[in-house]
Amino acid sequence: MELTIETEKLVRENINALLSPKPVRMEAGIQRLENGMLHVAMRNVLHDCKGKMLDWWFTYFETTADLKLWHPLDHVAHGGWDSQWIKNENYIGATIHATESLGNIPPVSATIKFHDPADIFDSVILHQAYANGDVSAVIYARIGFGENTPVDINGDPLDGYMFHIVRDMSQGCVLRSHFFLGALTADSDHQLPDEIGFGLMEHCYSEFTYLAQALPSLYYAENKNGDKPPLLW
Repeated sequence: MELTIETEKLVRENINALLSPKPVRMEAGIQRLENGMLHVAMRNVLHDCKGKMLDWWFTYFETTADLKLWHPLDHVAHGGWDSQWIKNENYIGATIHATESLGNIPPVSATIKFHDPADIFDSVILHQAYANGDVSAVIYARIGFGENTPVDINGDPLDGYMFHIVRDMSQGCVLRSHFFLGALTADSDHQLPDEIGFGLMEHCYSEFTYLAQALPSLYYAENKNGDKPPLLW
């Protein structure tokens, strides 16, 4: 199985706009794509955090306790990384399994495979966005849900896409999170309900608000990149 060309085209259509500091049409909310997929967006301000910290976080968390630090209510269990993940060094190309809920929506297993953002964003625009300081981290993954979520021959889940785009600011950073979900049921009578989108908005806002409270100290205490914490006295 593979994603249809039409699905890929719809997701790529305006994706480069997320690299601009200018407002985009939907900073927070849900909408239906032409094929019935659900587009979910949430915008967070992470005080005292930077893009390098969030990028590092994906090389750090590896236990259920870490996941619960990220969201103590909705995150249920860490199911493990595959061999492509290297602690404190790499998550690109790696796949993670986890169990999460969306508030009152019961827990479900998730499969997430991370990619180099240049695999989907225009590489020239992406490079320039970093050079201009318009972004400080870009995290891109393919995502699917359920115990036996379909994957393609490369191990990519077929049901959707996840993006986290970070821009550093004086007070911390701004995080744009965008999800494109429900590719497998888009052209059917069983499209993902709006309830999933609204639940994901709450979940995404909450998890990164929780994480922002712990991430700076955790980063300076645990990262192996040699960054020194600021003197607060």
